[in-house]
Formats: sequence, structure tokens, C-alpha cells
Amino acid sequence: MEKIYEFLKNCETYYLATSDSGQPRVRPFGTIDLFEGKLYIQTGKVKEVSRQMKADSRIEICGMDGGRWIRVTAKAVLDERVEAQKHMLDTYPSLQKMYQPGDGNTEVFRLEEGTARICSFTDPEEIITF
Repeated sequence: MEKIYEFLKNCETYYLATSDSGQPRVRPFGTIDLFEGKLYIQTGKVKEVSRQMKADSRIEICGMDGGRWIRVTAKAVLDERVEAQKHMLDTYPSLQKMYQPGDGNTEVFRLEEGTARICSFTDPEEIITF
């Protein structure tokens, strides 16, 4: 988990893909947190991405760091605990202007049943399951 977390953190911006009634949707994302040994992402309840992940929890993430890239396939599971929200917002204090733990809009999703593939054009692919 730590290796996936560090890779995505170093990317700063990665791309999250969801499905909307069979139509792929991709958008830039930037939040990644390691809470209780699990990977988490954050969004707002009012956003389409939240609705999409609740309707179909299968997501993919892709990001680049230098000459390497990561692809993560997982299920996004809503964690409604305020503690998880607080941990995320403590990790990203700039989001506290828009989100607060327990505000009814802040949502964090735990990534489960996942596989990460770290690739490059020169090195062997590294596969991490979680």
C-alpha cells in the first residue's frame, strides 16, 4: 500500500475513471490518503463522480511520475466515518476551505480488491494486489 500511496502522491495529479451508465468518465484527481493501512480518495457528495462510484464501484486510476506510470484497478467503497474524513482533510489542508469532516458533503472512498501495475518502457512491470 505504501508504494502505491507514494507513487500517487508523487504524481500530484492522476486520472480517475468511472462509469456512467456504460459511458466511461475520466477526470483529474489529486487526493490520496493512507488511513488505517488502506488507500482513500476524496470528493464531494454533490459531484457526479460520487454518484457514479456509488452506482458502480469499479474504478481505475492512471498517473505518471517521471518515466513510469501506474494503473490501479479497484472498488471504491464509501466510508462515512468522520475520522476517515478528518484524516483526509488533515492531509490536504487546502481542501478545508471547501470541505469539513461531517459537513454532509465530504465523502471519502476506500479502495478495495485492487491491483496496481507500475510500468515503464524500460523496466519490468511491477504488480501489487491489495
